[in-house]
Amino acid sequence: MSDEQELKEINPTLQSQKDVETSTITQTDTLNDEYQSNSLSQNKEPNVTVKFVLLPTNQIVTFAFPINILIKELKLRISSELKMEPNHLKLTLQENLLDDDSRRLHEYGVEPNGILQIKVESIDQATNPLKPYEPKEKLQSPDVITVHIDLENNQYREIIVEIERSYTRKPFLGGYKNRQNGKEFLNASTQTNRIQKPDNGVVKFCRDTQTIVSNHIKLQTRQDMSTQMTKPGVFISRIEDKLLTPRPYQTADQRMQIIEKNVIVLQKYFRRWLAKRKFLALKFAYEQRVKWEKEKENDRIKDIENRRQKDINRRLKPRTRDDFEILYAALEKWRMEELEKINETKSGASRKAALAMLVDQEAELIATIERYKIEANKENKEKNIQYLLEKMSRPKTWKTKDGSITELDTPYSVRARELKDIFNSLNMNFLTQDERLDVLLTLKHTVKEHDCKLTQEIISLIDREADLLMRGIKEDNLVGLRKRIVSLFLQYIKNPQFNPSAARHLKVPQDINEKVENFYCNTCQRYLPSIEFQISSSSSKVGKCRSCKNLENLALKRVDYTKFKYLIFENLFSIKIIR
Repeated sequence: MSDEQELKEINPTLQSQKDVETSTITQTDTLNDEYQSNSLSQNKEPNVTVKFVLLPTNQIVTFAFPINILIKELKLRISSELKMEPNHLKLTLQENLLDDDSRRLHEYGVEPNGILQIKVESIDQATNPLKPYEPKEKLQSPDVITVHIDLENNQYREIIVEIERSYTRKPFLGGYKNRQNGKEFLNASTQTNRIQKPDNGVVKFCRDTQTIVSNHIKLQTRQDMSTQMTKPGVFISRIEDKLLTPRPYQTADQRMQIIEKNVIVLQKYFRRWLAKRKFLALKFAYEQRVKWEKEKENDRIKDIENRRQKDINRRLKPRTRDDFEILYAALEKWRMEELEKINETKSGASRKAALAMLVDQEAELIATIERYKIEANKENKEKNIQYLLEKMSRPKTWKTKDGSITELDTPYSVRARELKDIFNSLNMNFLTQDERLDVLLTLKHTVKEHDCKLTQEIISLIDREADLLMRGIKEDNLVGLRKRIVSLFLQYIKNPQFNPSAARHLKVPQDINEKVENFYCNTCQRYLPSIEFQISSSSSKVGKCRSCKNLENLALKRVDYTKFKYLIFENLFSIKIIR
């Protein structure tokens, strides 16, 4: 079996360098042009792999040389790679100093296609140390490798493989393009360079060899042929003869009839294919339509169920203004039904007593709804405060071209985030005395940055609570004091002078040059901004504010506007599909 077949059948592995105490870096390079030309002209001369060990770094550099190379040329090669003078280097082979430049490499007992290791040192390491080898950046893999092949019976064999590189541009052999992602795939060619034929001195590329002199002469050729048939005395074999039988004569009209018949058959199958394709398209469209209608019906049923469940939850635990409008509308509906029953079934004194009892029941239900409203206002107030603090401490965000979100923290947002953390720490329960004192101390240092009446009051309250904590007062007796501190600190946070981020979230603008249009409400007798009034383009007067209209609806009309809001938003966000 040849070496190439063994390389194809066995996975080769690069032989690792052994018996090196420190970490070595094996760098590999190719021969220069003079050695390559020398190896081409002397193909029959065997090569040998030389591993130069650079001391004291133990860096290994591998080259391939002819076995008959002079020691002088060997020194010139390694000195040119290390960029040093040849007389400054000392080469050692198996404890033998290579100082005779006239001797050749095979005289030191080197076998053909073998591997030897030569140590390279500087003669004067102190003044002229050995420079590290820097490989060429263009070459990413070695040109000479040693392949270790495992054989049977725990034996192995080492083969030296030379890699030939071609720097010629490969021809364009076409390819194809993926229409979905736009990637192009080109057909590639893999081949080695042709062996250059030696120059024999004959000029082959000249004008005379590329020019032909032609003469145009008219000739009439003649070819005589004969046919030999079987006859008495002559036998001709009939093995290769072919028997041809003529078909009936066919006129032009008969031929056209046959063509028309075949064309009709082709048209029939083609029209059948078109009809089948159209039928499949219509069938697919019908199936998609049925599937879409089922999905819409399921969505409608789920929407109705979700609305019913949401309406039950809103009645059991109201939190928003719309929730209380639903309760008052249900209360009004119940009152009208009870009033109709009383008018139909009773009269006189019994009717008046029933009406009085109905009024008492209505008053109790209204009081219950108001208690729910007070609880909801407390909960919503805390949520609104947290939402305001979150908005003030939120960094600036914008979307880039690639769709990602970029965030930027400004000094104002960092300040607002610090104040938010202090506010949340003040509202935390079950803190130890040391933790509470630490929070109060942080708050005191924060508000000390500004000297005003508000900050002075906050500092005095902080000192009072700290003194009471040191005296061992129970926390239940400090609830009112702590609420005052939290309320004053919230005013501190909402003031743009102490927290610049709050200026963008206040209803009243802080810029004195900005014009604010206020209107007077005759019902509540207050001056309110224009956003608190429902002013249309055709209205001639302002009328009542939003809060007064809402209060009037709850007291008198008790109309539920949530269903109208749902219809409006459903029409706005619904998608109309046209087919």
